Amino acid sequence: MKRRERTRQLIELGGLVAKAGLIELTDDDRAVILGLLVEAAAKLRTDETGNQLTLWRRRGQRAFADTIDKD
Repeated sequence: MKRRERTRQLIELGGLVAKAGLIELTDDDRAVILGLLVEAAAKLRTDETGNQLTLWRRRGQRAFADTIDKD
């Protein structure tokens, strides 16, 4: 991956963390945010990966739709 593409990806992922409200909800505690992400990754390593991805995808799609509706 080229440097510019990686930078864009990291900025977009940071935007998702902000959009989810994690910065405010954790008082910008990066250890907590990382812990949340590590916990999510651990869930994805279980037998329930497909179900978990489906659940999170639906929630994410609703969150995106809510953002569009508010604009």
